Amino acid sequence: MSNTPAFCEGIQYFGESWPEMANHADTAVIAEGQSAIADASDDQAVFQTLLGADALRYVTLQMCSAKGSGHPGGFASSAEAHSALMMLGHTNIVTEVGHHAPGFYSSMFLDSSLEEMGINNMNDMMERFREKHGLLGHLSGAIPGLLAPAGPLGQGQHFAMAGALLHRDKLFPVTIGDGGMGEPYVLNAMMHFHMAYPDVTNFLPTLIWNGYSQEHHSMVSLHSNEQMEAYWKGHSFDEVIIIDAKDFDDSDQDGAFVDSSRFSFTQRLAFTKAVLQGVDKAAKSALGGKLTAFIIKQLKGTGVHAVGAKSHNLYPTDTLDTQHMIDGLTRRALPAEAWQIVRDNFSRAGGGPAVKTVVTEFEMELPVIKLKMEEYAKGDKAVPATNMGALVAQVGLQDKRYVVANADGNEASAMKNINDALKIRHPTVDPLYNQEPNGQCYEPLNEDACAGLVAGLSLFGSRAIWLSYESFAINGWPIVQTVAQAMAELRRKTPSVVTMFTAGALEQGRNGWTHQRPEIENYFAAMMRNGNSFPLFPCDANVMQVAYEYATNSFNKNMTIIASKSPLPVYMSMDEARGAVEKGAATIYESESGDKGTVVFAVTGDMVFLPVFEAKDKLEADGYKVRIVAVVNPRQLYRATDVSWDTVSQPDNGFMDDDHFNALFDGDVLMAVSGGPSGPLEPVLLRSRAPKRDTVCWKRGETTATPTEIMDFNGITPDFMAQRAKDLS
Repeated sequence: MSNTPAFCEGIQYFGESWPEMANHADTAVIAEGQSAIADASDDQAVFQTLLGADALRYVTLQMCSAKGSGHPGGFASSAEAHSALMMLGHTNIVTEVGHHAPGFYSSMFLDSSLEEMGINNMNDMMERFREKHGLLGHLSGAIPGLLAPAGPLGQGQHFAMAGALLHRDKLFPVTIGDGGMGEPYVLNAMMHFHMAYPDVTNFLPTLIWNGYSQEHHSMVSLHSNEQMEAYWKGHSFDEVIIIDAKDFDDSDQDGAFVDSSRFSFTQRLAFTKAVLQGVDKAAKSALGGKLTAFIIKQLKGTGVHAVGAKSHNLYPTDTLDTQHMIDGLTRRALPAEAWQIVRDNFSRAGGGPAVKTVVTEFEMELPVIKLKMEEYAKGDKAVPATNMGALVAQVGLQDKRYVVANADGNEASAMKNINDALKIRHPTVDPLYNQEPNGQCYEPLNEDACAGLVAGLSLFGSRAIWLSYESFAINGWPIVQTVAQAMAELRRKTPSVVTMFTAGALEQGRNGWTHQRPEIENYFAAMMRNGNSFPLFPCDANVMQVAYEYATNSFNKNMTIIASKSPLPVYMSMDEARGAVEKGAATIYESESGDKGTVVFAVTGDMVFLPVFEAKDKLEADGYKVRIVAVVNPRQLYRATDVSWDTVSQPDNGFMDDDHFNALFDGDVLMAVSGGPSGPLEPVLLRSRAPKRDTVCWKRGETTATPTEIMDFNGITPDFMAQRAKDLS
């Protein structure tokens, strides 16, 4: 059509003009220079909010149909709420639901943000959807205007809370699907956050209660409105606003969940008005200091090609040329003159297109940090965790936004010095436990909540660190992986996600196998090839301090430090430590001579060096030359071609060259040793030229009285290592 805007090129169907179109949509209700509607009860604003909702549905459905793939149904039932948030100027929207991605892309298309990546019209949308360098199936960190990734359920609320903590004057709505209500810790995490930060209420959980999950009814589909309200209020929410489409139904639909697109036009407007006013009330409540939830209740798939779980996913047969998809599109087709109205409103909402206005499109200013380190002489004993704790305290005192999260407690990990300096954030004041309401240590007994807030703060531009026992880290690790991948794609700098895991398997004998799960180190190792993930294995207290400094000063990376809370020998000077952290490894011992050949120990860890040095003594007594190499930053020991380093934001190609690598690891026998699994030593085993090699590493847990006993159980003994080296030589 000649009167349609250029961005509509590719839209396949246009509808008839709506009733009262001339009166209510002759011009955009958000005028140029404004950022939101003035009155949520204004009929013109209501009318154009419904236009926005149907525009979102249409773009979502046509884009998904173009590929016979994607997830339109869940977002379709949220469309009025999403449009209302936009019209009210609250555009810093995140989601817990990766399957709502097509709708969020539609929103960024309608507000013009996607032009930043060359998506200028509907044809571009269809071409780039679910394609490389395009609009991937679930939200990522790369899409202009979108604040956070969304894939695994149970993560989005962390991003909303992080945004709210950092930007007290803005609202951070987070859409949550009722199909994901059974995922771990969604309301639990928000409740703990509220206990810790009672004055931070400017995030708005927005439940899309549509009765269905991916392939069946949601587990809360039988709840009454009263039960749902009680559920949220039982998690400390002061205000719960439910807008139920059933209350506006004049089409005699059965069941508790109804499709508002089947109402008469008058009732569609009435429902939209209730949503718009409800969102406005909820937003003002949240920004005014009340913990608030908004719930929109209408049938999944409202206004698209199917309803219920059948609307969730498109299949290869659900294409633009099939009749049921054509029918769905023509039902939602907007009149041609409506599209520019929607574009004008959405592109002005919040002060401009999201790509120009949302908080994650800007880098936060970071305080300059100066760290005072304590250098130990070689041979001294010191506790790596405690020395890092002193530095964490220094960062927190210099950066008041800094948050330290730990579910099991800093004191239990030999880092009480953090609590002494920064205090545990807690409503109960108690000096004995370092508790006070304004502390910087966030200690929910929940690794997911720890990881989520820290990862969210890092993604949104602030420094933070998650401390945990290695054995429990897996409970929160998926969100770190999600954010690490998002950081690899970002178009801006942001502080790395920094984590440190203490009390490794070798220290947890008495607790038994429940606390002995170093296998997660293989997870870290696998992520090294991503390009921006760096597991760090400081071998002593000097290296620990340098590793923490290295991680804290990095950007767009995943920095994971693994170390002990026991007093251990110091092997490197501070200068040597810096070289080892930056280059990847360093020799900490080498025999002066030996006529039976050279045995090289390549070691990740710290406590495990104790039996390695005993094995060294045995081998030297038998005439072998021994070199012990501390593998501190194994990612740097890969070859450049092994790692996707050149595909990530803030790339690092500081890989060790062959000459330096061979100088460290050349020998007649290479023994790759770890107190954990062997995965982190893969780059050494890949590149080593040693004719004979073997690994000595963790096998499984057991209850033991001492670290030596658990190492014995796993075959990590001086006798075994020395004998194996002899057998190979």
